[in-house]
Amino acid sequence: MSNESNNAPQDQVEEVVTPEVVADEASLMDELTQANFRIEELEQQLAEIQAALAERKDVEMRAAAETQNIRTRAAKDVEQARKFALEKFANELLPVIDNMERALQGTDPENETTKAIYEGVELTMKGFLTSVEKFGVTQVDPQGDVFNPEHHQAIGMQPSAEFPANTVMMVMQKGYLLNDRLLRPAMVMVSQGGNSVDVEA
Repeated sequence: MSNESNNAPQDQVEEVVTPEVVADEASLMDELTQANFRIEELEQQLAEIQAALAERKDVEMRAAAETQNIRTRAAKDVEQARKFALEKFANELLPVIDNMERALQGTDPENETTKAIYEGVELTMKGFLTSVEKFGVTQVDPQGDVFNPEHHQAIGMQPSAEFPANTVMMVMQKGYLLNDRLLRPAMVMVSQGGNSVDVEA
């Protein structure tokens, strides 16, 4: 009987505590579930914000790169315009230089009659060439140089024992460059080289 009386209060205690624990556990599970849902929502929002931020950053980087490209192109265009603005003007001056050279060829520096004219034209031409060189115009006088199709225009080829093959043996008209851009090619005669026929003694 003592055993029965001892067991009865224990059963009562267990019966009283069990519903409260179950209710607390259920409440705790609800809170955990809601917290998990909230965490998932926040993680999803964070992922969306990060994706939007990455997209925005990409757009800004592309815009900055495009702006830099536009600035670079504009600076290059301005530089090109500055360097070659005188191209038409320089082309108009080339016949003047050609005429001065012809005047020098038509006069004899040794002849007393034409010596003063020769010296005057020569000084004028030297001063003129010095002036145009300050603006980037340089003369192409390839006498004796290897033929360069980028700067020379061949009028013909002739055999020559004096000049090796593919060498400029005569300049008919000098060429000109403006800041390393070709204004006019030099008109040249190109050597085919000497005859390779051996003469037996």
